[in-house]
Amino acid sequence: MKVLQLCLKPPQPAKDGGCIAINNISKGLMDLGVTLKILTLSTHKHPFQKEKFKENFIERSQIEGVFIDTKVNLVDAFSSLVTADSYNVSRFFSTDFDILLRKTLENDDYDIVHLESLFMTTYCHTIKRFSKAKIVLRSHNLEYMIWERLARQSTNPAKRIYLNLLAKQLKTYELNTFQSIDGIAAITDEDGNKFRKLGCKKPIITIPFGIQLSEYHYVDAKEPENISLFHLGAMDWKPNIEGVSWFLEEIWTSLLEKHPSLTFEIAGRNMPNWLLESEYKNVINHGEVESATDFIKENTVMVVPLLSAGGMRVKIIEGMALGKVVISTSMGAEGINYKNRENILIANNKKEFLAHLDWLHEDKSRIVTIGQKARRLIA
Repeated sequence: MKVLQLCLKPPQPAKDGGCIAINNISKGLMDLGVTLKILTLSTHKHPFQKEKFKENFIERSQIEGVFIDTKVNLVDAFSSLVTADSYNVSRFFSTDFDILLRKTLENDDYDIVHLESLFMTTYCHTIKRFSKAKIVLRSHNLEYMIWERLARQSTNPAKRIYLNLLAKQLKTYELNTFQSIDGIAAITDEDGNKFRKLGCKKPIITIPFGIQLSEYHYVDAKEPENISLFHLGAMDWKPNIEGVSWFLEEIWTSLLEKHPSLTFEIAGRNMPNWLLESEYKNVINHGEVESATDFIKENTVMVVPLLSAGGMRVKIIEGMALGKVVISTSMGAEGINYKNRENILIANNKKEFLAHLDWLHEDKSRIVTIGQKARRLIA
């Protein structure tokens, strides 16, 4: 079987959850004996750097990259509101990439063209013109729902109106996309069911995010003397910014009042200035860390305070694989077959966060037990 994989960012280096998820699909296909060809966009956030790929990956995947400027252009963004086009999607269209795609399809026959995320569906027209391959969308989440949730959480009326417009445009685009593809590989059953409720009649299968446990070395933890909370995630992703802001503004002070020795360690690329310059007590901002795995190992309890996301959070899977206690909102833990207070802690408000922290402080051995069961779940 021959598969052409179109990526909105390079699968390596694995600098965020999206890259890891894409890389796992690529590696899985090649390990199964599929003849794979990868074309990827290269952006200022995710540059195509061959020297950072693992040995043999470039040769095995025949990967090629094309740079595209995906930075928000205010003129184009405003124009999209007038024309009702989805600017979120259109800014991922590159004429150079489209030319490369056409040449690739003309030079070889593929059984499947595999699109990584909704943003690569902007190339469906070219695929259909120059190939008879089936088009499969790998859905990392339903994009329009993220913007709908962001709009609901916004307290700024003008911003809420704008976010709702973006969500409406994205929803229209996603609904129209169903006509251009032949199947969907959803990342969670919840997402698959949402596609069906939207009226999608195309075949849908759930392929959850998975990891190689051998790459996540785990040693049974010891009962910690002190508990430290931590958050790890790209801080140029709006749901992360929104979630961390909510946690600091609504919850952190109350946690400190009850547990004065508690610390909150934050790490991630592209930290906003307001967070870098903030003076929240006992909050340590590490910025972008060299090793996400080491950062997870060095801290105690992972906090995932997401209010507006979908799909599956890769960092939660990694944290659980490393035997960490995770405190997450229900939204953040979506798609994971968890049991609250057995292999994860679910907190959707201040009261629930406080209750979980009190519970852990009452018996710190619970941190070890939950971490072990979290690892077992991921296995």
